[in-house]
Amino acid sequence: MSFADDIAPFIVVSYETGNSLLLDVGSYKNELFETRQDEGFEGGGYDWESLAKIFLKEKKPELADVIGFDSESSMFCAYSQDLELLKDFAISFHYACEDDDLIRELFSRVELD
Repeated sequence: MSFADDIAPFIVVSYETGNSLLLDVGSYKNELFETRQDEGFEGGGYDWESLAKIFLKEKKPELADVIGFDSESSMFCAYSQDLELLKDFAISFHYACEDDDLIRELFSRVELD
């Protein structure tokens, strides 16, 4: 399996100015966000960003200073100048997303922006 397979449906894109972890929202983990739809969660990029921030704070605090966010309503975007650290975040965040109990527990602490 390749790195791209390990993090799908997320993708990493490298630019001259840095690297981004992207997700077109709406086709992955919708059922998670539906559990709190009555609170206003829609599963858009901003909701994903809030979830990723909780994940960083609680599970990967050593990366909090090197991972930034620039999400939009239809796309989640995390970025870093350091490709290897972004890959570390991508793998660990995807792994957490695939663990239904863990991701639900983290999502229970997400506050609507």
